[in-house]
Amino acid sequence: MEFSKSFLNHKVTKSSPSPALCCVETVPKDEQNSHITAFNSGDGSTNSCNESSSSTTVRDVHISMRLMEDFLDLAKENTEKDLETCGILGAFLEKGTLYMTTLIIPKQESASNSCNATNEEEVFTILNERSLYPVGWIHTHPSQSCFMSSVDLHTQYSYQAMIPEAFAIVLAPTDTSRSCGLFRITEPDGMNILKNCPERGFHPHKEPDNGNPVYEHCSNVYKNSNLRFEIFDLR
Repeated sequence: MEFSKSFLNHKVTKSSPSPALCCVETVPKDEQNSHITAFNSGDGSTNSCNESSSSTTVRDVHISMRLMEDFLDLAKENTEKDLETCGILGAFLEKGTLYMTTLIIPKQESASNSCNATNEEEVFTILNERSLYPVGWIHTHPSQSCFMSSVDLHTQYSYQAMIPEAFAIVLAPTDTSRSCGLFRITEPDGMNILKNCPERGFHPHKEPDNGNPVYEHCSNVYKNSNLRFEIFDLR
């Protein structure tokens, strides 16, 4: 795939069925490498030495911080009503690295502590047309802290079972200690617990016997301010 050159401009497009909106930020070629840094969602800072409890090796993922900021803006109306908002993240693979270039906000049913996508075939149509991998999802916690609920974990399991690199972004604007988190289920410990859990709705999960957590902060995600991406708001 010859995507890398076309996606090395910071460009945001809000696409059909919404009116088109384009925002461009030019990054000098000699500064492009300095705009790629590790993302540590533990405290919102950057760190190239995050450690993982998982035994599985996963590929690096690049994402633009602007994508998360734009999603939060599009979710603002729901957030003010204490309603969650969710979206699906699409990425293309090139030379062993996944580049997050598409955010799809599907039709959805929202509550203060949950959000369910509907008409998911529209999402898969967009992903398939662009040969993208569903490498993650993003959602808000309007009035809760930044964490993964049991319902979130089951949703994450369905993504991660397909693609090991898949991760969840939680945006919690009222959490003063950490307003943004990038999470994935630990492998194999957390994934085995979710695989064998028959419960639905909100419920507790036991910790792995070896003391590892069920989920953790991502250690393979990098902020890349050079990426161009599209947003499809299908609501």
